[in-house]
Amino acid sequence: MAAQHEINAYLVLLKRDGTLTQVGLPAEPLSVQVGSLIFGRRNFSGSLIGGIKETQEMLDFCGQHNITSDIELIPIQKINEAYDRLVKNDVKYRFVIDMASLKEAL
Repeated sequence: MAAQHEINAYLVLLKRDGTLTQVGLPAEPLSVQVGSLIFGRRNFSGSLIGGIKETQEMLDFCGQHNITSDIELIPIQKINEAYDRLVKNDVKYRFVIDMASLKEAL
């Protein structure tokens, strides 16, 4: 489930012919100001997941512009606890598994 965002605030930041891609499905429908799309010749698309090439481009862009994300880093040993928290909707940030902890588990 994708987080809910004020999508119109992001659409107006796009340059002419720019594209905003929604990754994931928000819990509630989005309200899009169509004028932001039409008058700026902007595009709004969707995908369940980005491909490897697109993901690498995004990571490179973020690295070049010092864009970071808020995550909760967990060891692999807490994967069941993380899943239980997902089910309970008790997650503030995205879980990221510390792959170094996988060596400890083996």
